[in-house]
Amino acid sequence: MPELNTSSLPDLIFTVLFFFMMVTSMRDVTPLVDVKTPTGGSEIEKLERKSLVSHIYIGPPARQFRATLGSAERIQLNESFAEVAAIREFVIAERESMFEKDKPLMKMSLKVDKGSKMGIIQDVKQELRKAKALNIVYSASQEKPKN
Repeated sequence: MPELNTSSLPDLIFTVLFFFMMVTSMRDVTPLVDVKTPTGGSEIEKLERKSLVSHIYIGPPARQFRATLGSAERIQLNESFAEVAAIREFVIAERESMFEKDKPLMKMSLKVDKGSKMGIIQDVKQELRKAKALNIVYSASQEKPKN
């Protein structure tokens, strides 16, 4: 019986590896606002499918933007600052980028600085309601146990 020729096996492995590297996308957003999330105590739950979660950041602009934008709270959608009116288009675009079966499971995560005013948060929630994005989660950090 002749031996199996494995000389092309490394080429095949690198081709498959290259394919997965090209197809896979990392959802990594550079924060343009400073967000210090509040602690959640024992009620924090970890999100299971992070691919179904879209993030809205609310907080004061990062240090490098404060000279031009001031220190008032800003909204960040993906990689840019936005106004409250742009949230509806953001939700529609995020929903359209999902598979049809995942659209009802879409969650909007509000990463809000703990010093932010409730007025801007309420405005964001109203826009999310108008966009029919009713599944909202709030990001919080784990409370450190006291010794």
